Amino acid sequence: MKITPNIGILNALIRITVGLTLLSWCTAKLVKQPWRDSYLFVALCAAMKVAEGIVRYCPMTALFEKYQCMVDEGKLGGSVDGNIDAADGVEGLTGDAMPYNPT
Repeated sequence: MKITPNIGILNALIRITVGLTLLSWCTAKLVKQPWRDSYLFVALCAAMKVAEGIVRYCPMTALFEKYQCMVDEGKLGGSVDGNIDAADGVEGLTGDAMPYNPT
């Protein structure tokens, strides 16, 4: 797996700024209330955002781009033109097992 930068400079700077802001807020809260696990979780997420900004690689963006390529190639079970049908996963479930009863 080759990791190449997939976010821009401005996006990376925003991620670093927001990540450091959240990280400092969480550490300040953790000093006062160390038993709160939610602050630790937010601190881990903020540190991940800082790391994404430094290396300019976001795994969620890469996953989304890979999904879009698969949709364009038609590998996800869509029609010939690559569009995914809304009823692809409900074959056989559209029968009239329970008739409509407007009472």
